[in-house]
Amino acid sequence: MDNFIVSARKYRPSTFRSVVGQEHITSTLKNAIRSGQVAQAFLFCGPRGVGKTTCARIFAKALNCDHPTEDFEPCNECESCKAFNNNASFNVYELDAASNNSVEDIRALVEQVRIAPVGAKFKVYIIDEVHMLSSSAFNAFLKTLEEPPAYAKFILATTEKHKIIPTILSRCQVYDFKRIKENDIVKHLQYVAKNEGVVAEEEALRIVANKADGALRDALSIFDQLVSFSGKNITYQSAIENLNVLDVDNYFKMTDYLFGDDPTKPVLLFDEILSKGFDGQNFISGLASHFRNLLMAQNQATVMLLETSDSIKEKYSRQAHSVDKTLMLRSLDLANNCDFNYKNSSNKRLAVEICLMQINANYLYVKQRSGAPQAVARQSREC
Repeated sequence: MDNFIVSARKYRPSTFRSVVGQEHITSTLKNAIRSGQVAQAFLFCGPRGVGKTTCARIFAKALNCDHPTEDFEPCNECESCKAFNNNASFNVYELDAASNNSVEDIRALVEQVRIAPVGAKFKVYIIDEVHMLSSSAFNAFLKTLEEPPAYAKFILATTEKHKIIPTILSRCQVYDFKRIKENDIVKHLQYVAKNEGVVAEEEALRIVANKADGALRDALSIFDQLVSFSGKNITYQSAIENLNVLDVDNYFKMTDYLFGDDPTKPVLLFDEILSKGFDGQNFISGLASHFRNLLMAQNQATVMLLETSDSIKEKYSRQAHSVDKTLMLRSLDLANNCDFNYKNSSNKRLAVEICLMQINANYLYVKQRSGAPQAVARQSREC
């Protein structure tokens, strides 16, 4: 059996240009190299899987590259870049603070800082999960971080910026990484699928991107899981089955029932959804997101905020114009409150059913007050 390399490692960016969704970070780092104004310490903050450690490694490689490109990217061809790519560089030191968080570990690092780089301009220290350091370790690190040798550069990475003590923050240039947009994740997954010879439907990849919640590493891991499940042909149906995701058509159908004349249909559809093994909170959270998307689809200026395919956008637009905006806002508020209070409810199923019945009752009340189904939009504010 061939040695399998997961996509998150195989397609890990090796240049700033290949980093997905963090252009504000990569352009600043390249400008720092271009101008020669490289600080002694950097703090990379942000959610998991968005490229903090990847950017730290590329930056470390670029600092010591012998022949950088015109755009100040690492060339990946000089001896320094080759040594780094082969994990054989003596000038880049990585420390996992989650398992090396004691004063002794930091003192050992400080001792290493005294040793000058070999055959390179800088010695770069990358400390991952730096918020895991103990208070004593932070204090032992302060002096070295503030006044290191000219050849020493520190790059700290963390997912929990609020746990970093202020004295560390004041000694670093702080870079905030953002969650990667769904469209950017989908484009990268399409690139990976093409390289791997996998035929994947766009809607299936959007399910993966939505499930990843802005983390590209998570998206690539889920992609590998789908390839194992579906082979070289990933369909929307196989994606929702494998990832246990509720089909968006259920939300379109539920919305039609909620703003319809039969109050039993929404409850029966919810029972059908539960019988398939879906969680009630996932359903009500998804329904709130569906209402939000419908509100966005009611105005051409906000349709662009829908991160979905053109065919689904068209569905949202059609359904959005069948319900009054004020009534939709009330429904969104009810669904959001139900989601918020779900965990504290002793009868969780009943909490969701009450929410559905309230939404439908609002619609029926407005319709009754208006006297005609088509006049709901005009009279909804009387409710």
